[in-house]
Amino acid sequence: MSAPATALVFVVDDDASVRKSLARLLKAAGYEAETFASVRDFMARRPHDGPCCLVLDVRMPGLTGLDLQEALRAAGQRLSIVFITGYRDVPVSVKAMKGGAVDFLTKPVDEETLLGAIQQAVARTLADRRQQARVTEIRNRIATLTPREAAVFALVVTGMLNKQIGSELGIAEKTVKVHRARVMEKMRAGSLAELVRLAGEGSVIAAG
Repeated sequence: MSAPATALVFVVDDDASVRKSLARLLKAAGYEAETFASVRDFMARRPHDGPCCLVLDVRMPGLTGLDLQEALRAAGQRLSIVFITGYRDVPVSVKAMKGGAVDFLTKPVDEETLLGAIQQAVARTLADRRQQARVTEIRNRIATLTPREAAVFALVVTGMLNKQIGSELGIAEKTVKVHRARVMEKMRAGSLAELVRLAGEGSVIAAG
């Protein structure tokens, strides 16, 4: 199974033999690999901006794999996780998957199954980061709107007409048209449909 040449896989497991065997497997499959003996060791590393994923043991002394999953989510780090464990623990696996894990595999892990999960995890990491970059870009556009333009924007995307928006905000319809045009320009929207899509992508809650 081939892998992107620049894809980096982080392995966090307190078992040195597991780290060594996984690193060997990953390099043979075309991945770069970095191994860590504990969650704290991994957290001390600077985030990696390129294509990557995390192969993470569930039960370790000190901070657990689930603790790291939660910490990454709280920090807003887009890093997909493949969990591995020596224990069949249904509640833990359910919690891991609900937290966004790509897969939850039991040791000894089938190599092809693991490599398939890693390939999927790398792809998801990249997709999540692209989505986040898009959201950030849209929110930056929204930040350029004046308070009045933001108010018009919030009402326009609900489908209200200029006259209705003017009545709602206590301004003339022609003034609404001016603000609306500026909103379209700043948001780089060519149509109302595109403006509505941008509002959704930026997680804007329109108030009516």
